[in-house]
Amino acid sequence: MKKNTVKSGKEILDEFFRDISSIENIDKTIANMLMKLYTDGKLTEKTVINELQKIRTKNERGNEI
Repeated sequence: MKKNTVKSGKEILDEFFRDISSIENIDKTIANMLMKLYTDGKLTEKTVINELQKIRTKNERGNEI
C-alpha cells in the first residue's frame, strides 16, 4: 500500500531544481544557473537578473567572433 504523504515546500522546490535541466525545451545554461543559485541559497530576483545579463553578454561576445 502506498503511504500518502504531503511534501513540504522545500521538498517540492528541491525536487524541481534537481530536475530542472531535464525539462523539455529549457535552455540548459539557464537551468544550471537557476539550480546553482537555488542550491547556493542565492535565488533572488536581483541575482537571477544579474546572471541572465552575464549569459546574454557572453552569448553576444561569442557571436562577434
